[in-house]
Formats: sequence, structure tokens, C-alpha cells
Amino acid sequence: MPKMGLKSLFLSKTSASPPSAKPFSHSLLDENIEIARSIISKWDLIPSSHQTSSLKSATVPLFSNTRQEAKQYLKAVTSLQSTMHHLVALDSSSESLVQAQFLMQLAMKRLQTEFYRILAENKDNLDPESVISTDRRSSSVSEDEDNFSEDEYRFAGGSVSTVAMADLKAIAECMVSAGYSKECVKIYIVMRKSIVDEALYHLGVERLSFSQVQKMDWGVLESKIKCWVNSVQVAVQTLFRGEKSLCDYVFGSAERKIADSCFAAICGDGAATLFGFPDNMAKCKKTTEKMFRMLDLYNAICENQQQIESIFSSESTSSIILQVCASKARLGEAIRTMLINFESAIHKESSRIPVPGGGIHPVTRYVMNYIAFLADYKDALAEIVADWPQNPLPESYYRSCDREGVNRSSGIAERIAWLILVLLCKLDGKAELYKEVALSYLFLANNMQYVVVKVRTSNLGLILGEHWLTKHELRVKEYVSKYEGVGWSKVLSTPPENPTAEQARAILESFMSAFREACRAQSSWVVPDPNLRDEIKASIATKFEPIYKVFFEKYQLGPDAVFGCSPDYFEKNISNILTGCVSSSQTAPSPPHRYKRR
Repeated sequence: MPKMGLKSLFLSKTSASPPSAKPFSHSLLDENIEIARSIISKWDLIPSSHQTSSLKSATVPLFSNTRQEAKQYLKAVTSLQSTMHHLVALDSSSESLVQAQFLMQLAMKRLQTEFYRILAENKDNLDPESVISTDRRSSSVSEDEDNFSEDEYRFAGGSVSTVAMADLKAIAECMVSAGYSKECVKIYIVMRKSIVDEALYHLGVERLSFSQVQKMDWGVLESKIKCWVNSVQVAVQTLFRGEKSLCDYVFGSAERKIADSCFAAICGDGAATLFGFPDNMAKCKKTTEKMFRMLDLYNAICENQQQIESIFSSESTSSIILQVCASKARLGEAIRTMLINFESAIHKESSRIPVPGGGIHPVTRYVMNYIAFLADYKDALAEIVADWPQNPLPESYYRSCDREGVNRSSGIAERIAWLILVLLCKLDGKAELYKEVALSYLFLANNMQYVVVKVRTSNLGLILGEHWLTKHELRVKEYVSKYEGVGWSKVLSTPPENPTAEQARAILESFMSAFREACRAQSSWVVPDPNLRDEIKASIATKFEPIYKVFFEKYQLGPDAVFGCSPDYFEKNISNILTGCVSSSQTAPSPPHRYKRR
């Protein structure tokens, strides 16, 4: 008699004489095996010649439109597993146990195939956004799924992803319980990792070594930083979060470490690549032009850090959190170094050519625009400089104990106040380059006004506060007063009382000569701020017009008769001062352009 295969022997019906009577427990266990055989063999991937079912049973998905049969199949496998445990306890070498083991192998192959098919066919349905939005509904439905028919289940779940997730969970529970977790996890990791890697690729995430980053032009790196800042939000909030939710749901009933190890295998490499980029950027040369991009990277990490720590909280993914923290720390150090370099650059600015007309110095424009952009990152900077030693500020310059403004007592407020003080000290030196004392004061007034306006119209005002602004607005007025006192001293001198007619004429001739000279000299001087310019002109006019108007009237010396000019002579001449054109030398380089974050 030819030897029959184990599968044929098990699946065939024998007409042999009935075996001798067995204990009731053995009979019951054999009956359970027989029930399981009838269900599992029906869905065998390769039907034997003894099976009455057609090949259709091997090709039709078990988990498709036959949910009740799928449930019956899983229950049969669970029952078979229980039977095997009892057989091991009764007789570990029994023929029934061998048959049960073989039957279990057939069932696991079928479930592996179904698991792979569901993952493959539902790539689009199991996208991270769908998973995040449906995992709760999947949980609520699957808990009571025994009470649902197929149509009721789909209606309750409301989406294809809900049904697919529940099927994956049911298969995973069955395979893990049967001791086939390795096979199940392997399929899951291969399928889902390819999806995650593809998604990261489309987000623009690429693996770059430090040497590659170091060799790139700054323009190329800037575009990659912008791409990274936009990508990290999607990767963390949607992609990684969705995969974490799916892993936890599918393998949630198994040991915690299975879900964690799955997630680590699927997302670990991609996350390491993603969070390795800012670390490489932090190691590059610390030039001030890179400051705002480094702050963008730092901000993006801060905004997503809490979610990152939640998603990668397990022991198997703890290295990702360490990497993120290390990248953040290195970025902070790089930004501190750039701040030091920026301050040093202000100190080292050594141009000796006075700005024509006493206008705004290029260093004033550059530094204040740069600092104003820094103020947009006040929260990140406050964290970065929190424990950083700061040079003590003069109490008369900045009162750190004053708390009227927002965050004014913080480290970033004092750091910014210090940078502006360094700039103002540099401008004091620039003012000494002017030969005319009045023009040097006008230069200081112009540049202080620029500083004040920049602070008031940006986030700098929130950081430094109203006290700082008020104090520096008074400084502008002080410089203007000194400019008027020196530049118009001859014009503003008070005429003596009760002069003779000849003396009066001489006084007025001297006054008009001084007035014309002052207007001629100051026609090339400039006050770029229109409000300040109007205030200065009005102040000058109100100081000398009343005095000499009375003088003219008292001695009946009409302007037309004495000086050959019309009554609006003074007004016209004053309107022409302080309007000199800013030369090209006053054009300042722009600070590094900063793009808007999402």
C-alpha cells in the first residue's frame, strides 16, 4: 500500500473499523478537531483531491463579503488552539495532536495570506489621516462586532478603513495568540514601512550626511530648510501619529512590546532621517545670515516636541526623542553663537565716511531690521537665552525690574536691549565724524528716531516695553533740542531792547544774514522721517517768528521795504530745509530674508 501524505491522510474519510472507546475528554477534543477541519479545509489555499470544494475557495478572499464565515473561521482556529493545549496536557505524542498541529499550520498560512491581502488592497484606505479619524470608531464597533451582520457592521463603521482595521486586528489577535506573531509582524512591517518611506520621500525628506550638507551652497540649504519645516509638521502630526495609532490598534490586544517594536521598525529609520537634518545644520558654519533659518528649525521642533515625545514614548523608540532633544540643543548653541557673532559684527563695523546730510546710517538700518526679525522669534529666543550670562545693562538705560511690558524682564528682552545699546554706542562714534556740531546732533536724532519707530512698529515694542520707548523718544527730543540750539543759535538770539533805528536795522540785517546762511547750509541736510521733519520745522518757526514779528512791527520795518522779500519769505525758506536727498551711500544692505512659516 503506497504511503499517503500527511495532509491526504488527515483530510480523507476512512472506512476503517471504529477505534476502541476513548475517554469522554478525548472524544470531545477529537470532535472539536473535526469541526475545525471542516471549516479550515474549506478555505485551504490548495484544496486536496478529496475536497468537494472547488478552487474558488482558494482564490476568494475570506475577509471580503463573507464576514460571518470569517468570524466562524477565527473561532474555529481559537477553538483548535484550546484543543491543542488540552491534548498536550493529556498526551503530547497523540496522533490527534499531530493532526491539530498540521491543521493549525494550514490556518496560519491562510490568515497570513488574508493579512497581506488586506494590507495591500487598503493602502489608500489606511492612510494616516483616515486611521486617525476612524480608529476610535473601529474600536467601538469591533468590541461588539459579534452582534453585527456584515451590512450592519459596515454601516456602523462608516468607512472602508474602519472595516479593514478591524479585520487586521482580528487576524493579528488570532495569529499572535497561536504563536505566529513573528510571521504576522513581518508582513505588517514590510507593507507599512514601504508606505511610510514613500510618504517621506514625497514630503522631500532625504538622507543627507553632514559632509553632504556642509558642501551645499547656502541657497540650496535654504530651500531644503523650508521644505523640512513644512514637512516635519505633516510627518509628525499625520504620518507618524497615524502609523502609531494603526500599530496600537492592530496589535493592541497583544503584548505592548509587539506594537512598539512594529512601530519602531516601520517609522524608526524615517524619523531618524527626518530629525537628523537639523542636527547636521546646527553643525555647519555659524554665520549670521543663517540665524533665521536656524530659528525656523528650532521653532518647528518646539512646536512638535510634545507630539514627538508622545508618539515615540516607548523604549524601542526612545532614541528618536534623544535625537530630537540633541538636535534642539545643538540648534540652540548654534543660535547663541550667531548672536555673539552678530554683536561682534556691530562692534567691528569701522566705516569712517559720514552719511551725507546726517541721514540714517546703513548699520542702523541693518541692525534694527535684523533685530526686528529676531523679535518675531521671541518665544524661541527666550528659551534659548534663558540661562545664558548677560552683560549687565546700565540702570539708567534699561530697568529690568519694570514689568509694564510683556516679557521685558526676560533674558531675551535684556539681550535685545543690549544689542541696541551696542548699536547706539557705535552711532555716538559715527556722530563725531561730522565737522558741524549741529549736523552731528541731527544725525543722532535721525538714527534714534529710526530705532524708536522700528521698535514701536514691531514685536520689539512688546519685548522692550513702553518704558524703554518713552525713554528713547525723550532722547530724540534731546538731540533735536541740541541741534536747534547749535544750528540756529545766531538766528534764535534775542534782540536787545530799545535799540535805535540804525541799530534795529543792523540787528535785522544780521538776523536775515544768519537766517539765510542757516537755511543754505541745512538745505542739504536731511530728516527722512516726515513726522520728525515737520516737528523740527514747526519748532524752529515758533521759536524765532514771534520775536522778530514783534520787532518788525515795533520799529515799522516791513520785510518788503527793508529786505525786498515777501511776507511768506520765512515760511518758504524753512520749508526747504532738511529735505536733502539721501545718496546711494545711504542705502543699507538688507538682513537675511525671512520667509513666512506655515
